[in-house]
Amino acid sequence: MLYDAAGRVLIAQRPAGKFLAGKWEFPGGKLEPGESPEQGLARELAEELGVEVQRCRPLVSLRHDYPDRRIELATLLVERYAGEPAGREGQALKWVAPPELYTLDLLPADRPIVDRLQAMTRSEAP
Repeated sequence: MLYDAAGRVLIAQRPAGKFLAGKWEFPGGKLEPGESPEQGLARELAEELGVEVQRCRPLVSLRHDYPDRRIELATLLVERYAGEPAGREGQALKWVAPPELYTLDLLPADRPIVDRLQAMTRSEAP
């Protein structure tokens, strides 16, 4: 999960043709065999957004059951990165203040992540 200098969080809209197309999500993706969550996040953000993760830390891990699949999420808070995020896969991006996340059509699996963000004190945010 990326923050900007104003404390906003970056979200991406799932493109047409993907599972739950049109919903908003935190950028990232599936781990490749043998990857740690940190390695997978760095690879995914480079591919999806064109940014280089320089430092990150765990935020929350959870499991979510959709009707046809179960996913496990290891959410990492990116504390430092290089580059300017851009939707390299045609996805829309936007920066939003954490309280705004409750008003958006987010993936159901991402809702507990929003709760964790809200519970963070200002001193914990990057």
